[in-house]
This record gives sequence, structure tokens and C-alpha cells, in this order.
Amino acid sequence: MPSNEAVREIAAAVEGGGRVSVEDARILWQHATDDELKRMAGAVRARYHAPGRATYMVMRIINYTNVCVAQCDYCAFYVLPNQEGGYVLTREDVFAKIEDLLRAGGDLVGFNGGFNPKLPLHYYCDLFAAVRDRYGDAVEFYALTIAEFMFLADRAGLSYAETAGRLRDAGVHWITGGGSEILTEDFRKRHAKFKYTVAEYLRAQRAVVDAGLRTTATMVIGFDETLDERLEHLERTRTLQDECLADGLQGIFSFLPWSYKPYGTALGGNEVSPREYWRHVALSRIFLDNIKHVRTSVLTLNEDAFRALEFGADDFDLPLEDEVTQKAGATIDLDFERLLAVPRAMGFQVEYRHAERPPALAPA
Repeated sequence: MPSNEAVREIAAAVEGGGRVSVEDARILWQHATDDELKRMAGAVRARYHAPGRATYMVMRIINYTNVCVAQCDYCAFYVLPNQEGGYVLTREDVFAKIEDLLRAGGDLVGFNGGFNPKLPLHYYCDLFAAVRDRYGDAVEFYALTIAEFMFLADRAGLSYAETAGRLRDAGVHWITGGGSEILTEDFRKRHAKFKYTVAEYLRAQRAVVDAGLRTTATMVIGFDETLDERLEHLERTRTLQDECLADGLQGIFSFLPWSYKPYGTALGGNEVSPREYWRHVALSRIFLDNIKHVRTSVLTLNEDAFRALEFGADDFDLPLEDEVTQKAGATIDLDFERLLAVPRAMGFQVEYRHAERPPALAPA
């Protein structure tokens, strides 16, 4: 079938409420124009969100430690144990960063620090319980990534279910889908050989969902991944969400694709263009028809991120800090009003969004 006709048939199916296959997605990436991707992504977006409306959060990623043994070659942030420059934040340091966030009008914290073998599970439980005790629901926090969660479970000799329960009892509501990068085993072998397998990652994320916690999905593009690997990542994500929904669970709240920052990393390389990122956002929105929110990454694309709202994204955050990406070349603009003026000038009504407490953990 000629490529133009194939794209038109896929578009008709999408706009009629249908689901695309992996092969459909391949055809769209290779042959659909930007405008065609925008229309299809907009059709899927409209199943969940009013056109012309977008939501945002003001957040801060607190990198509680920079000591990590994963040794991913795309990371410019970590130091190995006992190397010069390693740190672990005190509880007072964490509180000071949260106070800064509150003064800036934000209320979401993301904790991220990698695989530090000197920090046991109770360190995290005590820290998160202290944050919950001090701030209650005035601040929500994304406690760890799935990858860090797995490392803690292994170090503690606990199952993923037991570890999720310990964290839940400490006041944790969210564990994000960070540490996924590209969910293929070949990618792991090339760039993160000390990280967990994809199958293990997905088992851990399902255990988090089963424990009543909320989770998200992420993806990073711009390494050396192939189109096949990008599509495999999207397919694995959609399948996990299908399984959660079939079992009556909410599963994945949002999907955030962001772009690799290569500066100062062992892997090096070049950044993807904004246009490639926008097209990937559109393809993700079309393919992930079972996930409500698709977010765009202001952290790694700055003002260029907002154009992705026209390619199917509906949500974004304005970050105060993230050392991991800043070390690799990300720059953060703290003039939030100037930033928000960009999507408004594009015709979007932007509204602040607060992180939701999972229904299973809501007060009686």
C-alpha cells in the first residue's frame, strides 16, 4: 500500500477511536507529516482533555545523594562510593529545599539519587515519614524512581510488595517511572549493564501499583536507540497499563518523554532536534491511548517544550532544580510568568495542577 494511503487509513482509524499497532506507529513515524501527527494526537488527546486547555505544576527534584553504583554511561551526575565529591543531604537540607519550593508557589518534590549502597531502606522511610509529618498534604512528593525502589528492595532482602508496603506506611503516595530510559534489554546491555532488566523493572512497577501507590511512565530519547527500540518501549508501557486497567487498577497516571542531554557524559552524542521531540510526543500520544496524561519536558527543552502541546501533550512542570540533568547541560529558567506566557500566546488556557493522593490512601 502506498505510504500516503496507509497514513490516511491509520488516521481514519485513530480519529474513529481505534488503536494503532506497532507497525502502524512505524508507518506514521516514517511517512506522516507533522500536521497529520498533530491531528491524530489531538484526536486522542481530546478523549481525555478539552482542546486548548493544559495543566502544569511547579516542582523541585531534590537529589538527596550523588553516590551511585549503576555507572550508566549517559549520566554526568554520579560519583562512586568513597570518591571525592560524594554527598548525602541532611534532613535539614531537604527541608530547606522544600521551603524554597513553597515560597516559589510550588508543591511537588521529586526525590532522586541513584543507587547509594550506604543508604538502607530505613533511611528513606525515616526521611519520607519526616517530610509527610512536617508538611502533610501541603507538599506531595515522588519518592524515588522505580529503579531506585528495586535497588532498595534488593539491598533489604525484601520483595517488591514488601518494600512498597514499607514505603506506603512511611507516607509515600507516589513512586515514579524514572530509570526506564529505553525499555529494551539491548539498550540496558549497551549503556546500563548494572541496572535491572526490563522484565524486572516492569514487575517492580506492577508491585507498586498493586500496593495502592501511584506511578508514572517516562522515556528518554536521543541516545543511540533505534526506532524499533522506541516502539518496543511504547508497546511495553501500553501493555503494562492494559494489564493494570483490566484488573481494575488505575495504573500509570502520566507519560513523560524527555530528551537526552549529552554534555559531560561518557556516552556523549548530540541532542535531538525540537521537531523530532515534538513528533515523538505526538506518536506517544497516539500509541498510548490508555494513559490520560502525556507531559512535555520544559526541563530539557525550555521554551521549545511548549510546542509539544500542539502535538498531543496536555501537561508540564516548571522545575526549580534537577542536578542530574543540569550536570548534563540542562538550563533552568526561574521566570515562570515569562515561561507561562508562551503557551498562553499559543492559545492555551493553562491551569495549575496539584498532585492527587491515591484513592486507596485517601482519608476515610
